[in-house]
Amino acid sequence: MISFHSLTADQPQWGDPRTHNLVSDETGLPDHLDPTAAGNLRWSIDMGNSSYGTPVIVDGKVIIGGNNSAPMDDRFTGIRGTLLCLDEASGELIWQLTVPKLTDKKYLDWHLGGICSAPTVVGDHVYVVSNRAEVLCLDINGLADGNDGPFVDEVAFISAGSDSPLTLEPHDADILWRFSMTEQLDVHHHDAAHSIILAHGDHLYLNTANGVDPKHSHIPQPDAPSLIVLDRHTGGLLATDGLGIGNEIFHCNWSSPVVANVDGHERILFCGGNGICYGFEPLPSDAKPDRGRTLRKVWQFDLDPGSPKEHVHDFVGNRHESPTNVMSQPVVVGDRLFVSSGGDIWWGKNEASLQCIDLSGTGDVTTTNLLWRFPLGRHCSASPTIHDGLVYIGDFGRTFYCLDADSGATVWKHPTKAEFWSTALVADGKVYVGNKRGSMFVFEAGRQKKLISEMQFETGLYGSPVASAGTLYISTFSRFFAFAP
Repeated sequence: MISFHSLTADQPQWGDPRTHNLVSDETGLPDHLDPTAAGNLRWSIDMGNSSYGTPVIVDGKVIIGGNNSAPMDDRFTGIRGTLLCLDEASGELIWQLTVPKLTDKKYLDWHLGGICSAPTVVGDHVYVVSNRAEVLCLDINGLADGNDGPFVDEVAFISAGSDSPLTLEPHDADILWRFSMTEQLDVHHHDAAHSIILAHGDHLYLNTANGVDPKHSHIPQPDAPSLIVLDRHTGGLLATDGLGIGNEIFHCNWSSPVVANVDGHERILFCGGNGICYGFEPLPSDAKPDRGRTLRKVWQFDLDPGSPKEHVHDFVGNRHESPTNVMSQPVVVGDRLFVSSGGDIWWGKNEASLQCIDLSGTGDVTTTNLLWRFPLGRHCSASPTIHDGLVYIGDFGRTFYCLDADSGATVWKHPTKAEFWSTALVADGKVYVGNKRGSMFVFEAGRQKKLISEMQFETGLYGSPVASAGTLYISTFSRFFAFAP
C-alpha cells in the first residue's frame, strides 16, 4: 500500500507544499455545515459574484483571492483583482491587495475574474500571481509596519486606470517586488493567470498561463515559456523550461508544478498545456539570474499519445477528437504521479481520465510507466486526493469517485446533480467536497461508502476546502465561510 504525507496546522500553500496532496491531520472538524449563523459558523464574508479562490492560513491570518465585487474599502470601485488577508478568529480585514483590471483585454483578464491563484507563504513573505500575470512578493503584515522595498510605488500600482492617484492606507498590501510575465517574457495569458507557486528552497517555480488569442485560433506568443523559475528574495529570473511547446498548447497552460523525490534525487514535475508531463532537475541553490538558462529535462510522459500534436487549433470545437490538456494540479505520492487530464472543457473532446504514473526512469517513459488509467466523465478540472490507499476525485460527469490507489479499480462512486470543479479535502476521517450547484458532501473516508451529510449553499463551490486549527474553510462563488464545532 502506498504511503502519504499530510499537512500540519498552518496551511501555507495549496495542499501539501511539495506534492499538492490535499490531506490534513486536523481533527475535531464538523460533520454538518450550517451556512446560517445558527449553526457551527464562526464567521463568513461576502465575496461578491465570482470567487474561485482557495485560502491559505498562516500565523492567525487567512489569505484568499477575489474580485472586489463586494468592496471592503470604498476607495476601490468596480471589478479588480483582490487578495484579502483576514483575521483567523473574526474574519475582519487585516490588509488587502487590489490590482486594476486589464479592461481593454478581456480575454487576458476575464471581466468578472479576479485573483484566482492560491497564494504561497514562506516565512513573512506572500507570493501570488495577479490577474495581470504579475508575480508579486508581499509583506505578510501589509503596510501597517511600513512600506518596505525595493518596490515602493504602491500608489501608482493601485491607481492604474483611476482618474487621480489614490492614497495608501495601513490596511493596504505592501509589495516588496514585482515580476511581470507579460513585460519581461512576452507571455500572453488567457482568461485567468492561474498559477500556484511552488517554493523550493530560495527558488519559485510557476507556470505562466501562456495561451491562445481571443478567437482561440492560435498562440500569439509561441516562444514564451510555459514554466519559469524566479529568485524568491529578489524576483530575478533564473531559468525557463526551454521546451518550445507554445504552438502545441491547445487552450492555455494552467497546471502548476510539484516536486518529487525519485531514486534519491529531487525532480520538478510539470504538466504542460500540450498534455505532456515533464520532469526537470531543480536548479542548484546558488543559481544566479540568467535569462538564457533553461531547465534540464530528464523525464517525460505523454498523457494522450494518440491525440493531435500538430495544427492543434484545427480541432477547436471538436467534441470527438482534440488534443488533451491539464487543468488540475498533479499530485505526487511516493514514487507515483497522479494526474487528471482530458479534452478542453470549452473547446475539446468529451473525454477525460485519471492516470497513475511511475516516476522512475529517464527519457520518454510514455510506453513503459503507466500503472493504470481510469476513464472519467466528459471533462475534469479537479485534482486527485490520495489517502490510506484510496484516491478521491469528482468529474464533469457529475460523479464523485473513490478508487483503489494501487489498481485504479472503483471502490465506490456517488452520482450528483452537478459537475465538480474543486478538489476534495481528506481530514479527520472525512472527505469534504463540493460541486458547481453548491452541494457540499461529507463522506466517511474509507472503502465503504457512507454519506455523513449533504448541505446546500446558495452558489457553487469552485475553490477547495481547507482545514486549519480546528476550523474548516469553505469558499463558494459568492461567500467565504469558516466553520468549527
